[in-house]
Amino acid sequence: MAVTVDRWMLPGELARADEPGEWSRARTPRDWAVDVTMFAVAALVWFLEFRYFVLPDVLGLPRWAQVADPVLGGMVCLALWWRRRFPVTGGVLAATAGALANTAAAAMILLLFSLALHRGWKAAVPITSVAVLISVPYIHAYFPGAATQPLPWLISLVLGAALVVTAGIGVRARRQVVLALRMRADAERRAHGRELEESRLAERQRIAREMHDVLAHRISLLAVHAGALEYRTAQAERGAAPEPTAAEVRDVVAVVRSNANQALDELREVLDLLRQPPDGEDGREAPQPTVARLPALVDEARLSGQQVRADFAEGLGELRPQVQRTIYRIVQEGLTNARKHAPGAAVDVLVSGSATGEVLVQVANAAPIGVTTSEIPGAGAGLIGLAERIALHGGELSREISDGKFRVRARIPCAS
Repeated sequence: MAVTVDRWMLPGELARADEPGEWSRARTPRDWAVDVTMFAVAALVWFLEFRYFVLPDVLGLPRWAQVADPVLGGMVCLALWWRRRFPVTGGVLAATAGALANTAAAAMILLLFSLALHRGWKAAVPITSVAVLISVPYIHAYFPGAATQPLPWLISLVLGAALVVTAGIGVRARRQVVLALRMRADAERRAHGRELEESRLAERQRIAREMHDVLAHRISLLAVHAGALEYRTAQAERGAAPEPTAAEVRDVVAVVRSNANQALDELREVLDLLRQPPDGEDGREAPQPTVARLPALVDEARLSGQQVRADFAEGLGELRPQVQRTIYRIVQEGLTNARKHAPGAAVDVLVSGSATGEVLVQVANAAPIGVTTSEIPGAGAGLIGLAERIALHGGELSREISDGKFRVRARIPCAS
């Protein structure tokens, strides 16, 4: 959620007040409370100054000054209502009219404070200096004691002006810090949201990869056996082959049932793994396939009718569990792709290497006639998922067609 900048509250350089349309929105209740309070204070000071100093002519002002003082003071007080929209104009009015009107004392201080708040020291210091310079002759002429002891009056005037400007700049700096913190917090929330979405996407991809690895192999076995039974039955109906015996049907159904049960078991293992807390709070770890299960995987493929020649190196059980799992998935995907895209073709499986060097995993089968390397069948989600797995171990996956064979070759560095 983006930060909504309150332009009535933030300094002017963060939200330029003199740009057209920037201050078109209505005041908030807080704005009204602040403005009414400031105007009430300025009006009260105007009344007290006029009632007890200007009207009785305590300072001995000339006639024109007695008339101009309350008028100029009222103008400066009214300018408080537009101090946010026109801070520089209000500051100039305070520096000129306010410096010559006793009744504008409070309003002048508030306008100079607002100028420092909304425009910073670059505008506040020059305009406040002008206000001090204009006030010096007026005070020297009409305030008792200012002519005989000018230095204390001048010091008090400069310190008072500096205090007003410093207070405005201090509040401005605090609001800038608050705004920066809000923007930083908003940026962190957006970054956290992006990281959360990326983690969710990665988790969905992980689930899809696990599901593919587990189900594609088993379902392809089911499809082979079911397809063989369908073909045999169709041939028998046409009289081209004898009816399948009850024993043959029983064997096929047993294989289908066995593979379906194994598919459910492996799917349950994957789901248990995905549901497990990342830090392993429950102390359980779902069993994962290792190289020790490769002979059983090859035997299952042979039972489905595939011609598989396998050669597994010794000592692969010493590999890290993650690497063993990747090797198992490579062989499983290779056998699945061979069943789907080259039915009846012999498959060569080679796993060589050691735990202290590099492991080579290769699955090769006869390629369909006319297919080139750029048209390799089965180069979809399965091989893409394998490439991601192998890349995590710092290895690489290649696939090619040469000498009439389709080869999937993976090299995985295992040296620590």
